[in-house]
Amino acid sequence: MEQTAGNSTATTEASPARRRNLVAAISFVLGGSLFALGAVLAQLDLTSLPTINVTYLVGGVFFSTGGYVTILLAPPHQRLWRSAVVLFVGTLLFAVSLVAAFAEGLTPRQSNGWIWLPDILGCVCFLVSGHLAMLEVGAGRIRFRPLITGWWVVAVNQLGSILFFLAGLAAFTRPATSHALDVGLVNWGTFAGAVCFAAGGVIQAFDTPTPKRTVV
Repeated sequence: MEQTAGNSTATTEASPARRRNLVAAISFVLGGSLFALGAVLAQLDLTSLPTINVTYLVGGVFFSTGGYVTILLAPPHQRLWRSAVVLFVGTLLFAVSLVAAFAEGLTPRQSNGWIWLPDILGCVCFLVSGHLAMLEVGAGRIRFRPLITGWWVVAVNQLGSILFFLAGLAAFTRPATSHALDVGLVNWGTFAGAVCFAAGGVIQAFDTPTPKRTVV
């Protein structure tokens, strides 16, 4: 009877974690998919700039949702929790950039200050978050652990963070031309990074958190 009760308690504790994990996973899938769509629309010039900005903004809302729920999944004040908090801060910085992108008539300096700077800081947060998560899944070291589902979630997302960072660097507006350093890299880097996060979300949906272990 004691063993049955213990199993029942563990199941009860794990159920909210499973639901939160699924919410986070779906949020990252939707956020990544919308970012990827926005990048394709921008690169191929298929629609108006406001439509592209709205696509990115809605995607950003899903990224922030996934980041916040990830905090709820992690044990407080441990490395995984710190990773989740930094990730969430990164999504908020992205949100600042995405909202500022609706402004019109910005000078290169204003564009870099209101759009590029929070974007690149958000990219750095994603990289730091991914590094902490890699340490967590590798038991304190960066390891190749392909047999662990959580490792794939972290590794694929970290690849996406690297691609986002490269796209962010390329988005800097040159004062002399009022254009980004490399528009192609901005769009395709964002597309590839977003696909990574969407794929990471799919993988995360198949991982199962327990009371003693959360999905990275």
